[in-house]
Amino acid sequence: MNQENQLQNRVTVIDKEVTWDKTQVIMSKTNAFGIIEYANEVFVDVCGYEDYELMGQPHNIIRHPDMPRVIFKVLWENLKQGKNFHAIVKNLAKSGRYYWVITDFDIARDENGVIVNYFARRQAVPQEVISLHIEPLYKKLLQIEAASGVEFSEKYLIGFLEEKKRSYIEYIKELIYEHEKAQSKFAQYELKEEDEGEEKGFFSRLFGR
Repeated sequence: MNQENQLQNRVTVIDKEVTWDKTQVIMSKTNAFGIIEYANEVFVDVCGYEDYELMGQPHNIIRHPDMPRVIFKVLWENLKQGKNFHAIVKNLAKSGRYYWVITDFDIARDENGVIVNYFARRQAVPQEVISLHIEPLYKKLLQIEAASGVEFSEKYLIGFLEEKKRSYIEYIKELIYEHEKAQSKFAQYELKEEDEGEEKGFFSRLFGR
């Protein structure tokens, strides 16, 4: 049994959501290998682990078994290249309950340009975005991984995004934008083809940065 399965077997998965203040931002710091070095109080409160239980643990201590591996594969490929990545993730609390978040990263390097730390911000995702779009997609990716492996899960994801004519981040951005636009939160902003700087601006507004 690998370490990831051992971590997940510490808790019994419960199909209920964690109750938490979704206006708050979950923050953590890991080393270059994803080992937790800091977790803010919101992180501790939401995941249910104490600080001393989190420090020195791999971040996948909160990985939910409903998450397709391909999403983490793509996330880590981007982070290791020094690129921020906005992924929608279902996490597993110590209680066995789940909570959904979207990620945002700052990447720290040493004087030689080598990545040494990742500073992660996570905040809640609108339920409509999850239930209407993300859960069906992730369920399909998980089924493909079980039947044919991560390689073909990734091929399906690539084909899905090609059909949408979007990258993963562009797709996520559009889903959230359309939801927030309907709620009049970002009604003053026009959704258009944006360059990298403008796309960063959208997520800066989303994360209050």
